[in-house]
Amino acid sequence: MAKKADIGSKRLVSLAPDGWARWVTNFSDVTVIDLIDAQFQWVSRDSDVLIKASSRQHGEFYILNEWQLHYDTGIEYRIRAYAALAEEKYRVPVYPVLVNILRPSQKTAIGKSFRSNFMGLRARQDYKVINLWEVDVELAFDRSLAALLPLTPVMKGGNNENVLRRAAVALEVEDRFEDLQQLLGIFATFVFEVDLVERVMSLQAEALRASPWADLFEQRGRQLEALQMLARLVRRRFGDLPESLLATWRSLSVEDLEKLGDLFVDANSLDEFIASIPQTDNNES
Repeated sequence: MAKKADIGSKRLVSLAPDGWARWVTNFSDVTVIDLIDAQFQWVSRDSDVLIKASSRQHGEFYILNEWQLHYDTGIEYRIRAYAALAEEKYRVPVYPVLVNILRPSQKTAIGKSFRSNFMGLRARQDYKVINLWEVDVELAFDRSLAALLPLTPVMKGGNNENVLRRAAVALEVEDRFEDLQQLLGIFATFVFEVDLVERVMSLQAEALRASPWADLFEQRGRQLEALQMLARLVRRRFGDLPESLLATWRSLSVEDLEKLGDLFVDANSLDEFIASIPQTDNNES
């Protein structure tokens, strides 16, 4: 099983917590009281942030932020459990938010609620879904949403070298900006070639390995190896690959690339191979 990546979500939200809370709830008077490190025993906590907040209309409540690098089709079970545990522990309402970072590779239905009906007993947990590939990259340059700056390459309109440069400059005003720029560099590799990222941002692989997000860089390295292996095999057998196809593959997980490898083995031509690939739910920016 692939090692889960730590994207430092709590640290990102802490860059501008009030702005983040107001954006995800759509209420302009929300104020953050604290970022909570809740120790929920039975729940795996890899990339969640619990925010204690308040507003004039709703009083005190908690915002549960769950960040997913690759969408997990079973995430609704986790959000249901985590929201219930938070409500039981703090006895105030919880507003769950799911932030999906990378677009799913297949035509995946992204749910917005947990529902069950067993022996006449019903349970339901709704949650807000934010798909970063649908969020306009210009929002990241609003100081109140600084948490999005390292994620600009994977946002709508972010696959642009000039945007990458702007994001790198914008991060320079943040505390320990070098670490945040390293995270920006890692996400840039999902969109751009590694040599371009190194040239534009003056970031070397050694610096990325030493960064607080070294595990994410390690995971990305495995993805790049799998991508390069698949591309090399396809080129050797069928010739050149469309750049648009390679661009799509750059954001795939190792597991998805391995599935493409299985399809490649059974294909008799490049056209047949491409036709056998499940259609994505991409909408080009």
